[in-house]
Amino acid sequence: MEEPSLSRWDPDGVRQLRLLPRIDRPRERLLARGPSALSDADLLAVLLGSGTRGQGILDLAARVVERFGGRFGTATPSELDAMPGLGKAKACQIVAAMELARRELAQPRAVVEHAADALPYLASVRAQKQEHFVCISLNGANEVLASRVVTVGLLDQNQVHPREVFADPIADRAASILVAHNHPSGTLAASPEDIALTSRLVKAGELLGIRLLDHLIVTKDGYLSLRSAGYL
Repeated sequence: MEEPSLSRWDPDGVRQLRLLPRIDRPRERLLARGPSALSDADLLAVLLGSGTRGQGILDLAARVVERFGGRFGTATPSELDAMPGLGKAKACQIVAAMELARRELAQPRAVVEHAADALPYLASVRAQKQEHFVCISLNGANEVLASRVVTVGLLDQNQVHPREVFADPIADRAASILVAHNHPSGTLAASPEDIALTSRLVKAGELLGIRLLDHLIVTKDGYLSLRSAGYL
C-alpha cells in the first residue's frame, strides 16, 4: 500500500485530518459518495469525530478496527476503553451506535401488498395545501426500503420527471415502487396529467427493471388507486 504523503502527517508522525485534502476526508467522502464508499475505519472516524493529542482520528479508528477485527460490533465498553486514546466517552459512542444498528436490523420491514398498506407512509402529506409527490421503494418481497417526498408543487400543479422518481429507487436496488400524491382540492379523481404521468412511469420502470405497483391519489378523507381504477 502506498504511504500517505508527508504533507498529511504532523512533525510527530501522526496523520492529521486537517492536513488531508477536503475531498479525501471521511465526512466529505460520505456526503459526496455515500456511506458504502467508506471503509470500516473511515466510518468509525466519522462516528468518533476527533482523536487525541498524539493520535489522530484516522490512526485511532484504524487501530480500533485492527484490534477487534470481525468482532468489532460486539466489543464491550470496557474492552474499548482499554484502547489507548479511546476513553469511556468514545467507547460508549461506539457501543451505542452498534446497538442502534442491531435494533434497526432486527425490526421486520413493513410489507405493501395492497394500496391501503401504503397509507401510513402518506399520512404527513394527505392534508397538505401544496401537492406532494411521494415515492416508496420496495424490494422483491414488497417490503418497504424507503419512502421519500420527490417534489413539492403549488396547489394542484406539480411537475414530476421520471428521472427524479427513479433516482433513489435505483440506489436502493428496489424491485418495484409505489408512488402517490395528494390533491389539496380534496377531489379523488385522476386528472389527464395524473394518467399521463403514470403511463410515463410505467414505461420508464420497464426500461429500468423497476415495476410501478400503483399510483395513489390521496386526500385527508380518502384515496384512489389508479391500478384499481384501471389506469395501470
